[in-house]
Amino acid sequence: MTKVTRARSTSPPDGGWGWMIVAGCFLVTICTRAVTRCISIFFVEFQTYFTQDYAQTAWIHSIVDCVTMLCAPLGSVVSNHLSCQVGIMLGGLLASTGLILGSFATSLKHLYLTLGVLTGLGFALCYSPAIAMVGKYFSRRKALAYGIAMSGSGIGTFILAPVVQLLIEQFSWRGALLILGGFVLNLCVCGALMRPITLKEDHTIPEQNHVCRTQKQDFNKRVSPCSRLTKEWVQTCLCCSLQQEYSFLLMSDFIVLAISVLFMAYGCSPLFVYLVPYALSVGVSHQQAAFLMSTLGVIDIIGNITFGWLTDRRFLKNYQYVCYLFAVGLDGLCYLCLPVLQSLPLLVPFSCTFGYFDGAYVTLIPVVTAEIVGTTSLSSALGVVYFLHAVPYLVSPPIAGWLVDTTGSYTAAFLLCGFSMIFSSVLLGFARLIKKTKKTQPRFLAKESDPKLQLWTNGSVAYSVASELDQKDGESVAYSVASELDQKDGESVAMAVPGYNPT
Repeated sequence: MTKVTRARSTSPPDGGWGWMIVAGCFLVTICTRAVTRCISIFFVEFQTYFTQDYAQTAWIHSIVDCVTMLCAPLGSVVSNHLSCQVGIMLGGLLASTGLILGSFATSLKHLYLTLGVLTGLGFALCYSPAIAMVGKYFSRRKALAYGIAMSGSGIGTFILAPVVQLLIEQFSWRGALLILGGFVLNLCVCGALMRPITLKEDHTIPEQNHVCRTQKQDFNKRVSPCSRLTKEWVQTCLCCSLQQEYSFLLMSDFIVLAISVLFMAYGCSPLFVYLVPYALSVGVSHQQAAFLMSTLGVIDIIGNITFGWLTDRRFLKNYQYVCYLFAVGLDGLCYLCLPVLQSLPLLVPFSCTFGYFDGAYVTLIPVVTAEIVGTTSLSSALGVVYFLHAVPYLVSPPIAGWLVDTTGSYTAAFLLCGFSMIFSSVLLGFARLIKKTKKTQPRFLAKESDPKLQLWTNGSVAYSVASELDQKDGESVAYSVASELDQKDGESVAMAVPGYNPT
């Protein structure tokens, strides 16, 4: 399985088998992110069956989400050293095993290990490699491809939520988990679709890494594998390989992106937990509050696809980075307006606006990451980016809940989330502005100090003389003499004589 035949290509094909990659990634997001959201439907069942409080029962969902993001770099490492197909298939087996074993749980601790850790680890092996494969197959229509692939989370939640509820009513929570375990095995089918591709930039391998592998092979022929020197050499080569894969961690642009992602992830998570309680607190009925969440999910799907299509148009193609900042900043502004929206007619436009731009920036996260680190390191970089989501996802809902308990209102919690997302957008925009300023200064200085251009003046006539080397028939001298108009005594005289001597 590790010896996979790679499709040869000098550039991303922007179609063909790439659409099968998009379909595979779409199914991966359904089987990972949508199933993770649907685990919250089991909340009441778990609480009733095991007679535990809200806090202990809520840890199941938190562990799944946190482990999925924390172990995302592990998924990148497996896909880089084996293949994307192997990583996703292995992840599908682990996730399915966790759900099936969870159906036999006798305590919440059992569910923490099976449904939480094991299933979360399996999702981590699938998520970031599948997203990275889309970036390898698409360049010109990358944002649209990501929009379709990432919409699986919203579409899957919209379809799976009532289905899971029906399964619980028909077969109890144990039977529903068992069926979900079988459904998640479709990740193995998704992995089989991920045909590896070799791009032109993938052939650019640093000489140090190549020498390291060659010397390692020669050395292992002469020395026993059990030798201490061999083990040390293997460790050195492994460090070289990992250093090459994660060299982008030293890039200033990626460091700024990582810090920005931390603030963005902190702000985006609490709304999905507290929108319904906030709507109930301002007098909205239960059915209307559920309608707000459904609206948020459906518009999120529309944002995934349409914003991806828009940013692939020619007039926005070079401004995808700015569009990402715009989407994150607008979600932050929506948060700031939320405390004054206290009726259903006002909350519905909020759900539409927030949901659309939430889907928009989620689509552009891989695009912005690829712009910074390139396609070759995209899988590893996405693993790190999604890893950075883990801690904010884990701590932001409890912090927001503590603020609600302390202040007696949702205002402080929503304002903190809003300012967090706005700061994320401003930080990236400020960093891009500084980078452009530094680029324009050397160009300006280079034009002023260009040795090829020199100016001599003789009265009112200016002559610009430039000489360049002409490698042709053994001759290496070429002269170019240009004279400008001489405004004198009302007469305009233009002189352009090769080898003209002003004396």
